[in-house]
Amino acid sequence: MEHVHLAVEEDDLYSGYNDYNPTFDSEELENDVGFQQAVRTSHGRRPPMTAKFPGTAIGARPLASSFGSRIPMVSSMGRPMTGAVQDGAARPMTAVRAAGYTSSLTRGSNFDPLGQSRGPAPPLEAKNEDTPDEKIKILEKKVNDLLEESCMAHSIGALQLALEKAKEAGRKERTLVRQREQSGNADINVDLTYSVLLNLANQYANNEMYPEALNSYQVIVKNKMFSNAGRLKVNMANIYFKQKNYPKAIKFYRMALDQISNSHKEMRIKIMQNIGVVFIRMGQYSDAITSFEHIMSESPNIKTGFNLILCYYAIGDRERMKKAFQKLISVPLSIDEDKYLPSNDDPGSNLVVEAIKNDKLHQMERDLKVLAEKYIMTAAKLIAPAIETSFATGFDWCVDMVKSSQYVELANDLEINKAITYLRQKDFNQAVETLKTFEKKDSRVKSAAATNLSFLYFLEKDYDQADRYADLAMNADRYNPAALINKGNTVFVKQDYEKAAEFYKEALRNDSSCTEALYNLGLTHKRLNRLEEALDCFLKLHAILRNSAQVMYQLANLYELLEDPQQAIEWLMQVISVTPTDPHVLAKLGELHDSEGDKSQAFQYYYESFRYFPSNIDVIEWLGAYYIETQFCEKAIQYFERATLIQPTQVKWQLMVASCYRRSGNYQKALETYKDIHSKFPENVECLRFLVRLCTDMGLKEVQEYATKLKKVEKMKEMREQRVKSGREGSARGRREGSAGSAGDVRVCVFCADSSHSSNSTKVERLSAKMRSLPTSNEPYEANSPKELDASYVDPLGPQMERPKTGVRKRVDDDDFADEELGDDLLPE
Repeated sequence: MEHVHLAVEEDDLYSGYNDYNPTFDSEELENDVGFQQAVRTSHGRRPPMTAKFPGTAIGARPLASSFGSRIPMVSSMGRPMTGAVQDGAARPMTAVRAAGYTSSLTRGSNFDPLGQSRGPAPPLEAKNEDTPDEKIKILEKKVNDLLEESCMAHSIGALQLALEKAKEAGRKERTLVRQREQSGNADINVDLTYSVLLNLANQYANNEMYPEALNSYQVIVKNKMFSNAGRLKVNMANIYFKQKNYPKAIKFYRMALDQISNSHKEMRIKIMQNIGVVFIRMGQYSDAITSFEHIMSESPNIKTGFNLILCYYAIGDRERMKKAFQKLISVPLSIDEDKYLPSNDDPGSNLVVEAIKNDKLHQMERDLKVLAEKYIMTAAKLIAPAIETSFATGFDWCVDMVKSSQYVELANDLEINKAITYLRQKDFNQAVETLKTFEKKDSRVKSAAATNLSFLYFLEKDYDQADRYADLAMNADRYNPAALINKGNTVFVKQDYEKAAEFYKEALRNDSSCTEALYNLGLTHKRLNRLEEALDCFLKLHAILRNSAQVMYQLANLYELLEDPQQAIEWLMQVISVTPTDPHVLAKLGELHDSEGDKSQAFQYYYESFRYFPSNIDVIEWLGAYYIETQFCEKAIQYFERATLIQPTQVKWQLMVASCYRRSGNYQKALETYKDIHSKFPENVECLRFLVRLCTDMGLKEVQEYATKLKKVEKMKEMREQRVKSGREGSARGRREGSAGSAGDVRVCVFCADSSHSSNSTKVERLSAKMRSLPTSNEPYEANSPKELDASYVDPLGPQMERPKTGVRKRVDDDDFADEELGDDLLPE
């Protein structure tokens, strides 16, 4: 309290604030006699002063205060007049006249201070462009404009136009130099000449006209007028590098390095980095290591550290690989992420954070961080098997090093990559064990590991485990589209298509560019017979994946289901443009043209399909039937013989070969073929009928033998049919009696549905249908229409030959829905 002073009532707290310099007082100007007289008479015509000493208005006026009344301003006559006698010295008077005033106004003249009555001003004199200076200026402007146009054309990718503009600028610049010499102007615009030559050399290099570019650079480098032109030898070295002339590139890089002073440290570092890269291309890893080690000691960066690891890996130095990896993960990125975090206290700083959160600088920092993580991950995967005795030990060392660095979050991703490497080595148990260790970690890593586990179990057709881990991945990260796709796939295989579609849609809501979800959604709509919605999905997918053969095939299949064969053919033609050797697509094109009635075009595509894949039984059948229909039975023989090789247990193809021989008039060969068929299938009725007929027509003695065999076989067949018929009648009668006898006591027998039983029954039905389609005894086995041939005939007495598959399977069936693949795509970004 002793330092607190209370105000006294008599003291004026606001005293002194109204004190001011009276010179700036403008309120009393009306009462100032001197000021008013000066206004009325003007300064130049004021009456002379009588005062013999200089006076001012300030000297005659005391300062006013808040307590005293203001004193009116003394006349400004106290100020010395121009021309007044001061200190006895006379001074000439200056004539000062106000604008618009005249001493003697003429009668009838108007007040016209701006001289508007004299009319408009005369036009400006036109520039004389014929003078040498004006011509030089115009030429300089044209050269600059052409340089600008050349640079703009290069910026939009019009390289040829940029080169033409650069050449024109060079011609204009040479004209300008001659113009200067003719006018006697020795001043040469060195900067303009340098710009024209440099731009021309750059445009030659951009258009890959390397000899011309080197000549242009050589002109600049050899000209002594251009200072610092020696650094352009870097550009020349780059051209030699592109031409793979590595020794000359090294030479020019070193020449440029010698001409750049130590003050340009960053430039020298970049040149040394280029020298190291050239040494790597030449296979001189020791020289490259020398350059990279110097850079890492002077100014370490991510790319140089990665290149140094590659060199040590090439020479197989384990210890130096470890040291280089430690240097790589210790390179500072100089990225401050804290400045992008909002502050709760300062709203102004929050606005600044919102403004810079997605600016170009932050994007550059993010790209730099992503690049650094990519190099570290690649280096770890590269050196892990080489630095230790086993892959797992080396990977564990890399993980430990990363955990102790600034890239801690990469440790989990490295362990997931370790599991994926186990998969590539086909060590599935170790991969599963590694992924299961992530179940208790943070949500992001847990979601990635569970996604991979779900995919693995899905491939092993353990759908319950796949569903379990898909749920675990979704619970850890609901916005993980890969987890949602795997969940949808597990529901899809259970034929709950509506629910699968919901999961695929949710994955698309989380990531609109997820092509797997969009593809699977299209297949789901196709299974639900929502063809228009499926078509919409695949059209959207085609806009994203322009050259995907799978997507285009699905579009063709959908248009075929929508009964629009022309559109289907157009999409299949696009598939052929991407995969011109796909036999299944070629066969499908042949089928569509055949359905449209264009036999010649169908034959072309079927023949191309047969040429690329000669084991497709459907194609072989169609080609054989086509030649029979066109009365070229000799050509049909080779196709049916190939069918015989593919399905040797089916008598149908051998009968077709014999029929082709008979129709072409080669009865002896037909007889031999029928005899060969009879030796392999002695109970075949059709073969015996043909043998009897041929032997009769040819007058052979063997006719009686074959006729006896035919009667015997036919009798056995009748007896067999009778037994089957009686057995069916007995079983039907027994069922009727049993149902009548057990009216009061009903027992229900439940049979389990087995896929093998159903498939066997289907085979038997198809067999009986094909047996019925075989010719009767009174007519030869001939096929006049390709529809009478069916290669899907199944012989119950022997195994069915599987159809070989192509090495690269481009055709996409309904069941081939896309799964999430293992790899970096499954890892959250």
